[in-house]
Amino acid sequence: MGSQLAVTTADYDKIMNDPALYFSISNSGLSEAQLMGDEVDAQADLFNGIDATGQREKFFDWSEVIYPHVTSPLPGMLSLQLSQRYALNKVIKEVMNSTEGTPQAKSRIRAEALATRAWSNFQLVNYYCKPYTAATAGTDMGFPLITEPDVNTPVFNRGTLQQTHNAIIQDFTDAIAALPETPAIKTRMSKPAAQGLLGKVYLFMGRPADALPLLKSALASITASGMSTLYNYNTTLAAGGSFLPVNPSVGPLNGPGNNNADLKEAVVSKVFYSGRYNFNVTGNNGLILTAEAAALYGPNDKRLLLYSNINTDREVITVGGKLRKYGVQYSRWGLQLPELYLLSAECKARLNDLAGAKTDLETLRKNRMPAADATVPAATANNQPALIKFIMDERTREFAMEGYRWGDMRRLSVDPLYTGMVFTHHIYDAAGASTTYTLNQPERLVLKLPDYIIDSNPGMVNNP
Repeated sequence: MGSQLAVTTADYDKIMNDPALYFSISNSGLSEAQLMGDEVDAQADLFNGIDATGQREKFFDWSEVIYPHVTSPLPGMLSLQLSQRYALNKVIKEVMNSTEGTPQAKSRIRAEALATRAWSNFQLVNYYCKPYTAATAGTDMGFPLITEPDVNTPVFNRGTLQQTHNAIIQDFTDAIAALPETPAIKTRMSKPAAQGLLGKVYLFMGRPADALPLLKSALASITASGMSTLYNYNTTLAAGGSFLPVNPSVGPLNGPGNNNADLKEAVVSKVFYSGRYNFNVTGNNGLILTAEAAALYGPNDKRLLLYSNINTDREVITVGGKLRKYGVQYSRWGLQLPELYLLSAECKARLNDLAGAKTDLETLRKNRMPAADATVPAATANNQPALIKFIMDERTREFAMEGYRWGDMRRLSVDPLYTGMVFTHHIYDAAGASTTYTLNQPERLVLKLPDYIIDSNPGMVNNP
C-alpha cells in the first residue's frame, strides 16, 4: 500500500477518524490503572505469571520500577498517547491551510485535535506527574509538552506541573468555541465533551468553582439535544431486558460492557479492552473486588449483576469481596454521562450546594437501582463531608475495576478531607491466606518514566 499526504480539509478530517484515537485493544487505556486501584484484590493462582515480564504483579504491588529496561514492553498508556501525538499536532498546525474546506470545517477539525491533545496530556499527568496541588505545582515536574509535528526534535524537557496544566486548560479553552454542540459521531469531540473534560481537569486540580459552570453547561446541552442518555438497569437487566441473556463467563451478552460500539451513554467515546489477558500484558485475570468495595453496594443495586461469584476456572470465589467484574470486557474512559453527573454532584457538594448534589446523584442512581433505594439518606444528604464521601463511593460503585479509582486515589491523597488515607492490596493464596501490600510512600502514586525516555533526553530527571 502507498501513502497519501494530507492536503485537503477532508484529508485532515480522516486523520481524526483514526480508530486508534478511540479504541484500544492491547495494553492501553486504563488497563494499567485497573491493576493499581485499591478497590481490587487478587487471587494468586489466577493472577500471577500471566505475562512473562511480571508487569502485572509490579503494577499491583506498586513497585518502584515497573519498566526496568528498553527491552520491556512499551508502557500501554504512554505508548498509546505518544503514538498519536504527531498526528494531532499535524492537524492542529496544518489544517487551517488545507484546501477545499470551509473555514468553519477547518476550525472544527482543529478544535477536535486540540481537545484530544488536552485529554491525552491529562491522561499522562495522572500516571507520570505528582497529584496537583497549587502550592507546589510551580516546582513539581510536569510532563513534556510535545506541540510540533516533528519527529526529529532532539530533546524534550518536562517543565513544571503548572505549565502542563496550563497547556491542558489552554487547549480545551481554545477548542470549546469552535466545537459543535453535537458531534457527527461520539468518537469525535464536541463542545459539551470538551466542557465536561475541562471541568474534570479543574475538579482534579481542586478548583470546583471553575469546574461547575462547565459541567452545568455540558449537562444542559446534552439534556437539550438528547445526544447521550442513561441506560435504566432496572429494565435492561430485568427478565427479558435488552442486556440479556447472561453468559456465565462474560456476563450480560448485550450490555455495553460486551459491545465496544455501544455509544448510548458516551459524551465522547474512548474504549479500551479491559477483559482477560489477550497478549496485552495486563488483563483482569484473577482480579476480585475488595470486601470494602463490595460492601458499598446495596442488595438491590443492579450494578451487582455485572459481577459474578464464579471465577474463570468455574470455582466459587471464597475470598475478598467474593466477586469479579465479568459484565465489562470493554471499559469507557473518555467521558461518560454517568461520570458527568458524578463530577457535577461532587462540585456542588464541595461548594455546599447539597440539594443540587443530591439531585445529580439521584438522577444516576434511579437508573441503577429501584427508586426506593436510589434516594440519598437524609443524614448523608445534609452533611457536606458525608455527602462528598458518598459521591466518591458512588464513583467506585459505578466504575469499580475499570481503572478510574487510580485517578481518585491520587487526588484524594492531597485532599484535606481525606488526610491519612492508606491504600492496600491483598493477594490470596489457595488456602485463603493473604499477603498485604501497602502504598505507604506518596512517590508510588507516580509511575517512573521508562529508562529509554530518560536516556534519550539528557538532563531529564525521572520521578523518585
